Amino acid sequence: MNLDSRGIPGVSVVTTGFTDAVAAQSQALGFEPAIVWTPHPIQNRTPAELDAIADAAIESALALLVSKS
Repeated sequence: MNLDSRGIPGVSVVTTGFTDAVAAQSQALGFEPAIVWTPHPIQNRTPAELDAIADAAIESALALLVSKS
């Protein structure tokens, strides 16, 4: 939030297991963050699985960074 308020775009990468927490925190802060959602859970994933998750998320993350500037 601090970076966005200073004109520096940011993106949060969050697993779908935290949708309620993100909603509650966003409401409490009065801030709608740019978020890329990834599958939950990520612990115990193989390196190949983590690479695939990252590959699937990168385009959305970059698009949000550009659109927030």
